[in-house]
Amino acid sequence: MKRRIITLGVLVSGNGSNLQAIIDRIEARTLDARIAVVISNDPGAFALERAARRGIPVVKVPSGAYPSREAADAAMVEVLNECGVELVVLAGFMRLLSEAFLRAFPMRIINIHPALLPAFPGVHSQQQAADYGVKFSGCTVHFVDQGVDTGPIIVQAVVPVEEADTEATLGARILEEEHRIFPQAIQWYAEGRLRVEGRKVLLEAGRTCGRVALHQPALEAGPGAFGKEE
Repeated sequence: MKRRIITLGVLVSGNGSNLQAIIDRIEARTLDARIAVVISNDPGAFALERAARRGIPVVKVPSGAYPSREAADAAMVEVLNECGVELVVLAGFMRLLSEAFLRAFPMRIINIHPALLPAFPGVHSQQQAADYGVKFSGCTVHFVDQGVDTGPIIVQAVVPVEEADTEATLGARILEEEHRIFPQAIQWYAEGRLRVEGRKVLLEAGRTCGRVALHQPALEAGPGAFGKEE
C-alpha cells in the first residue's frame, strides 16, 4: 500500500529538540510526514536554524510586531494554509493560541507537554513536579483546545522522579521520552488511526501495556512488608 505523507506546520519558540526528533524520524523514513514550514514567534529561536539546515522554509512572526495576538495568529494561519498544512505541531511553542487559530484547525493541532497531564499544566512543569514530591512524572501529547494543556490526551510516557532531582535533571529524563512519543503520535495521526470521543482519544488497532503497576520507590518483599517472604 502506498504511504500517505502528511503535511506538517511546526510552531516553535526555543531550542527545537522536538523539532529535530521529528526531522530525524522523517529522514529515517519512520514517520510518514513532511514539514512544509516552521514558524516561530521568537526570531532568535535556535529551532529556526535547525530547520534552515534541512532546507525547510522558516517564517518569523514576532508577537511584538503585531497589534494583537489575534493579528499574529491570523498571519500564521495564512502561512499554514498557503503551505497546505494538514496538522499543526506545537514543538515548544510558548504562547497561547487564539480562538480564531483553533477554529482554523479544529482537532488538527497537537502539543507536547513535559508532565503527566492533567497534573502540572503551564510552564516550569518539571520544577513543579520536583517541588511537589511526586514519585512519577513524564510527558503528554495532546490535542489542543481552548484551555491551557487541557485537550484530549493522545499518549503519555512515565518516568520516575528521584529524590535529588532538579528541574534540569528531571527535565532531561522527560525530554528523552518526548522525542519518542511525539513522532509516534504524529505517525498515528498520519495513518488515520486516532479517533476522538469526548475526552478520550482512541487508537485503532493499538497495543496496550496490560495490567502493569509501577512503584517509586520500589516495594520491598519480606516480613512486615507488602511482599511474600521467601
